[in-house]
Amino acid sequence: MEGNQNDYIVIKAKENGVQVIGLTRGQDTRFHHTEKLDKGEVMICQFTEHTSAIKIRGKASVMTKVGTVDTQE
Repeated sequence: MEGNQNDYIVIKAKENGVQVIGLTRGQDTRFHHTEKLDKGEVMICQFTEHTSAIKIRGKASVMTKVGTVDTQE
């Protein structure tokens, strides 16, 4: 794999119903996978040849190799 395709992120939900949405790579960006997390649940995600972006809806902490970001509260 090349570049950021080996990168992982960790998402920890701070409320029930946090949505994690995988977006496709290529000419047309589309949703290809959706998960819902409840408060306290953790999901580990990886960028792949199919996933170029991850969208998060709801209150969550997102941990990456460059630091931690909290969504707006």
